[in-house]
Amino acid sequence: MSVLIRGGRVITAADDYVGDLFIEDETITLIGESLDVQADKVIDASGKYVLPGGVDPHTHLDMPWRGETTIDDFESGQTAAAFGGTTTHVDFCIQGKGQSFGEALEIWHGKREGKTLIDNGFHIAVTDLREGGTLEELASLPEQGVTSYKLFMAYKDSLMVDDETLFRTMQVAADTGALVMVHAENGDAIEVLIQEALAAGDTDPIYHALTRPPETEGEATNRAIQLARVAGSPLYVVHVSCAESVEPIAIAREKGWDVYGETCTQYFFIDQEYLARPNFEGAKYVYTPPPRPKQNQEVLWNAVRTDILSAISTDHCGYLFKGQKDHGRNDFSQIPNGGPGLENRLHMIHEFGVRSGRITLNRMVELLSTNPAKLFGLYPRKGTIAVGSDADLVVFDPEKRLTISAKTHHSRVDYNLFEATEVTGSPEVVLLRGQVLVEGDRLVASPGVGQFVKRARFGDELRRAPAAVA
Repeated sequence: MSVLIRGGRVITAADDYVGDLFIEDETITLIGESLDVQADKVIDASGKYVLPGGVDPHTHLDMPWRGETTIDDFESGQTAAAFGGTTTHVDFCIQGKGQSFGEALEIWHGKREGKTLIDNGFHIAVTDLREGGTLEELASLPEQGVTSYKLFMAYKDSLMVDDETLFRTMQVAADTGALVMVHAENGDAIEVLIQEALAAGDTDPIYHALTRPPETEGEATNRAIQLARVAGSPLYVVHVSCAESVEPIAIAREKGWDVYGETCTQYFFIDQEYLARPNFEGAKYVYTPPPRPKQNQEVLWNAVRTDILSAISTDHCGYLFKGQKDHGRNDFSQIPNGGPGLENRLHMIHEFGVRSGRITLNRMVELLSTNPAKLFGLYPRKGTIAVGSDADLVVFDPEKRLTISAKTHHSRVDYNLFEATEVTGSPEVVLLRGQVLVEGDRLVASPGVGQFVKRARFGDELRRAPAAVA
């Protein structure tokens, strides 16, 4: 079906103009003023922004961990994403102990089958190179369009890898053109602090933060940067939360090293004191790294404004407050780590970033769409508005008022991190490859329309190449 979007204010990372977009065969085929073309569907975008669909590089849908599974599967999670203006995400495929990477990917492909409403790719999370996957198999994954390797430097009881595994994976990435991602916290030190807190009878949610101090994130971030430097591998530090980890990333980028970082929406708004809320309410804010003291919020705004940090993700990892999080009522270390947020990234960053004057509209698009697409091998097919790009588009009403609430969001999570926050600006129409997904308050597409996207290898030339579709 052909679509004409007429008279919108088109915003990309570099452009800002009023024009028309014509869409055929899932891609943008014409851009201009007052286009004289016939279309099956015409969308009047007068007075609205037209943005490239959001790219969220960090989500956890249908993920089992420590006896729980995140409550959002691909259908509910991607529905929430679509209503929030996100049209592509890259989810984490977690390698189980003793499992090959191929076996893990087969399981994760099965999770998305028949449920997809937006496009997605996979990162592979490396947890076992001794009895499971091999370095040779890991090296073959970029040929399958899986071009990023994730390693956890924390969670000693489950996901954490040692420095040898981290370094060997970095060496493979240097050879294969993959991007190494790290969850940077010193898991050994954190485990000591957790056991000391529990022995002292300190079991409330606030101790989740107090046993994971910012220094443990800063140390691990610097260690990963230095190891990547030795291995010759590019590095992407996920969910940066504090000054202690911003600083080593800033130094590396000033030196011109291939080091990148993201933060997540929640770290701009939720501080450590939220975990001290009474009646176990603090458990809603148990995610990792934890919310930090409030002064870190301006550090993060400055970091995204100045490109010390290159992307804003959600780390959407949703658990029910009643029925999952409350399993840790008497032991903070047993509270499932994770928070929701896939639907509200654009709402919150537009309101408190753009409308508050912290960042420009162009920078917002760069952080939420263009840079994630470039870093993860999706650009220019995704992440921009250009002839030949996928018609993943958001018609955004900058004057629409919305009160964020769990009562109206589309995730299955029974709370919202930003409950009762009032914002001005919200998606009105969302399209995936020219197909309307969301129109007003209605989901008009059916599960199964989303595709698995094979991603290009990391690197200047390859980042500019279109990605292929399975």
